[in-house]
Amino acid sequence: WCFRHSTLGDAVNRVRRLAVTPMRPLTEDEMKAFFEKLTKFVGENVRLLLDRPDGDWCFRLHNDRVFYMSVASLKIASSIPRDNLVCVGTCFGKFTKAGKFRLHITCLDHIAKFAKYKVWLKPTSEQSYLYGNHVLKAGLGRITEDTPQYQGVVVYNMADVPLGFGVTAHSTAECRKLEPTGIAAFHQADIGEYLRGEAELC
Repeated sequence: WCFRHSTLGDAVNRVRRLAVTPMRPLTEDEMKAFFEKLTKFVGENVRLLLDRPDGDWCFRLHNDRVFYMSVASLKIASSIPRDNLVCVGTCFGKFTKAGKFRLHITCLDHIAKFAKYKVWLKPTSEQSYLYGNHVLKAGLGRITEDTPQYQGVVVYNMADVPLGFGVTAHSTAECRKLEPTGIAAFHQADIGEYLRGEAELC
C-alpha cells in the first residue's frame, strides 16, 4: 500500500470499500478455463445461462469458487463484508491451485437443463453410481444417439431424475459392443456427495 498522497481518513475508507467487495468477475484465463469445462456438457447452450428472459445473470468468483446469480442478488451481496459472506447464488465449481476448474454437483440442475448428451442408468445400478462408482455397460439403460467418446454427459435414472454427471469412456456405437463389466462412462459427480462430501461443497 502507498498512502503518500492520501490522508489517513481516505486510506481507511479505501480499506473499508475493499472489505465489503465480496466477489469479483473472472479474469480472462479463469473465464476460458471455466467455459471450456462447462461447454463440454452444454455446448453452445452455455449462452442460455446468461441470456435469460427473467433478468440479467452473471458469474462471479469468491474464495476460488464460481457462483452463478442474478445481478439483483449480486447488488444485495455487495453490501455484505467479504469475511461474512459464505456464498450467494449457485456454486458451479472451484478452481484448483493449479488453475484448473472442477465442476461441483451443486450445478447439476443447470447443467441438466441444457445438456446435449445424456446417459440413463438401470435401477439396479443407481446405488453404485451414487457411491461414486463409474457407469458400467451392465448398468447402462440408455445413451443419447451419436454421443462421442470423452463427451460430458448428465447421468439420469430411468425416471429422468438427474443423478450426476461424467464423461463417456466410449462412443454410443462402441458401448453397444462393450463387455458387461466395461466402463461406459467415467464418474465425476453425483448427488450422493451432499452426504459424503458435505464439508467440501460448502
